[in-house]
Amino acid sequence: MIERMDHLNIVVTDLDAARNFFSLFGFTEGISSHLDTSFLASLTGISGARGKFVALHHAGSNLSIELLQFDGGSKPAAGIGLADRIGFRHLAFAVTDLESEVARLKEHGVSFLSDIRVWEKTGKKLIYLYGPDGILLELAEYPRP
Repeated sequence: MIERMDHLNIVVTDLDAARNFFSLFGFTEGISSHLDTSFLASLTGISGARGKFVALHHAGSNLSIELLQFDGGSKPAAGIGLADRIGFRHLAFAVTDLESEVARLKEHGVSFLSDIRVWEKTGKKLIYLYGPDGILLELAEYPRP
């Protein structure tokens, strides 16, 4: 039986920049280390991969984020942040005051793909933005009963 969702793994080109970005969302650092090359090879079949990782935790969620940076200059896939691509599309954060969060993030240089929109079927307010290496993120404020 599956107990819960545990973590989301994101490969980035600049671990420090990605860690700093997610700290804007309230994530704090957990374990960090260099990747164990032989263990990674035995687990994934990727031989010789070197790099480092950091786990990030948020007090409001049991889901953590693992950021990995591989040595060797990997580049993001073309179109990674486009909403119509097959595969993982975006990571969404629930917020209590979307307007305030957007204003706060803009003060830190974060830019957004549009203005805040309201999905008329549910009344949910949402906005999209790009995170490290072009990954697509969503901020959503759900109506209160």
